[in-house]
Amino acid sequence: MSRIGKLPIEVPKGVTVTFADSVLTIKGPKGELCRTIMPDVSVAVEDGKICVTRPDDAIKSRSAHGLTRTLVNNMVVGVTTGYQTDLEINGVGYRAEVKGSELVLSLGYSHPVVFPLPTGITVEVDKMTKLAVKGIDKELVGQTAAKIRSFRGPEPYKGKGIKYATETILRKAGKTGKK
Repeated sequence: MSRIGKLPIEVPKGVTVTFADSVLTIKGPKGELCRTIMPDVSVAVEDGKICVTRPDDAIKSRSAHGLTRTLVNNMVVGVTTGYQTDLEINGVGYRAEVKGSELVLSLGYSHPVVFPLPTGITVEVDKMTKLAVKGIDKELVGQTAAKIRSFRGPEPYKGKGIKYATETILRKAGKTGKK
């Protein structure tokens, strides 16, 4: 039995959970999320808890059990508190700003990088070098942050570029001249 999959998920107050036709819908104070549940597992909502079970010990059922429970838990946390990923921009002249539903980045290229934000994602810019990607869908927040980071990843010599706030850049020594 999956250690993660067998744990029930507590449903906080103000959150409603409906499960019909293999579609799980969770509504909370921050919004609503829907996900199609795999047929290899079953979801039951009872007494303010969500329980994920599997019908047999087939390989597909075992692999989907813990994954489904984690995805459902991420949905519950997302509609109650939301998710946030912080990014930092390092480099002279590198900056970011939000214009409407687009993120405009100046990253040392000959042109500004314009990134249209997906629906459900907001970006807050602090001092033009600190970004906070926020949303209720953990998968979409992480994917958006990774896409923004990919426009100019941190380089190993001076550390210039976009990096996660918790990321540590391993620096290289660089060239040394003749002695």
